[in-house]
Amino acid sequence: MAKLSTEELLDQFKELTLLELSEFVKAFEETFEVTAAAPVAVAAAGAAGAPAEAAEEQDEFDVVLESAGDKKIQVIKVVREVVSGLGLKEAKDLVESAPKAILEKVAKDAAEAAKEKLEAAGAKISIK
Repeated sequence: MAKLSTEELLDQFKELTLLELSEFVKAFEETFEVTAAAPVAVAAAGAAGAPAEAAEEQDEFDVVLESAGDKKIQVIKVVREVVSGLGLKEAKDLVESAPKAILEKVAKDAAEAAKEKLEAAGAKISIK
């Protein structure tokens, strides 16, 4: 197999669906025993150094599940619907670990739609 350049690899990743890319990341993490999650301290330091960017209008939002409320099973079903590629166990774990971000860096309309669905199921949601 020929060695691909960084740009060629990025072009290949652009052709993958979000689910396929998620599966690739999991396989990569398992194969090389690493994690793709960015360290929180680095992300916080980068955010603190960029107050000018915060002044601009926000175009990416995080949907955070504050609590599942009384209808936990319905909330788990909606979480599986909103977050593509989640199995029942993953959705249950996500709901039980509230407060937890369900969607990150999504458009405002997608965040509002997810919030509406989750609140209809009985969850308490915040958008950041």
